[in-house]
Formats: sequence, C-alpha cells, structure tokens
Amino acid sequence: MVTSQAINLPAQLRVNPEQFGQFTQANPELRMELTAQGKIIVMSPTGSEGGSRNAEASADIVIWNRQTGLGKVFDSSSGFQLPNGAIRSPDTAWIAKGRWDALTPEQRRGFAPICPDFVLELASESDAVSVLQSKMREYVENGARLGWLIVPKAGWAEIYRGDQSVERLDKPKTLSGETVLPGFLFPVETIFWS
Repeated sequence: MVTSQAINLPAQLRVNPEQFGQFTQANPELRMELTAQGKIIVMSPTGSEGGSRNAEASADIVIWNRQTGLGKVFDSSSGFQLPNGAIRSPDTAWIAKGRWDALTPEQRRGFAPICPDFVLELASESDAVSVLQSKMREYVENGARLGWLIVPKAGWAEIYRGDQSVERLDKPKTLSGETVLPGFLFPVETIFWS
C-alpha cells in the first residue's frame, strides 16, 4: 500500500536538471518544477474548481489544434527544460509542429529542451500572483511568443507577448490566439467570469 508523506527540502538545496529528472522519477506522485537556480518547487494540487477551469481551457486549445494540425498541446503534467535551465510545467502549453518535430524521440520523452510557443497559467486560490507573473516573464524571456495569466478571483487576465509587452484586461469576453494560435478565440468569459 502506498501512502503519501510530506517531504521537506533544505532551503539551500540546489540540483541540476539531470538530478531533478532522477528525483521526479523516484517521486512520480509529486508535481514539481525546477528553477533556473536549481531550487526544487513542490506544488500542491489545484482545487476542484480550478482543475475544472483548466481542463476547459485545455480542451478548447486541443479542439482548435485538432482542427488546424499546427502543433502539439500539453497539460500541466508536462515539464519543459527552458534555455535558462529551469524546468517548468505551465497549466497548458502549445508548441508549433515544426519546432516539436525537430526534437529527437529521446528529447520528447524527457523534459523536452524547448520553451513552448504558448503558455497558459491559471491562478488558483493558493497561488501567489506575483510568482505566476514572474514565471510568465521567464517563459517570454526564454522564447514563448504568447502567454495568458488568468486570475479568476481578481477578475483579470494578463497577456504576455514575445516582444516583452504585458497587457492587463479586466474581465475580457475573449482572448485571441493572435498570430501564435491563428484563428483561436478563447471564450474566457463563459469559463472564468460566470
């Protein structure tokens, strides 16, 4: 019988991506990220309402992607090794087909060494918004072309773009995939503000 138990990591502990991969394989029940500085972050599960909202958002992107065939969609259990060495797991990610196809089969099996073209982070009740904003900037600095940070509790969304601009929208009805997810219009109002 498997039981869960808390883990405590020393604040000064730093690991490299290879060690992190070994740690995640030894602890598959944990959802973790690795910062560029080598610090392991163990993340708590999302609440039920947040998980449902995230599934809705991912489903819309999956449906759009199936219709267009332009890339690959990933859920929050997927980790990506960014150029700065961090291993991050956005709530939803999308990578253009050509970029994904350029990876070797071995690279695809592990934490793919690539920054997604699009990332979505959904703030749950326990998330510090400032931490999520920092992650969004990190994605853009490492090659993401478009990102959405949605904060249902506060009633706003931020759009992050590859040119480093950030735009905040109060209770937008929709969010556009712009040129990154061409033709995709996300009905954020029906999922997050109702």
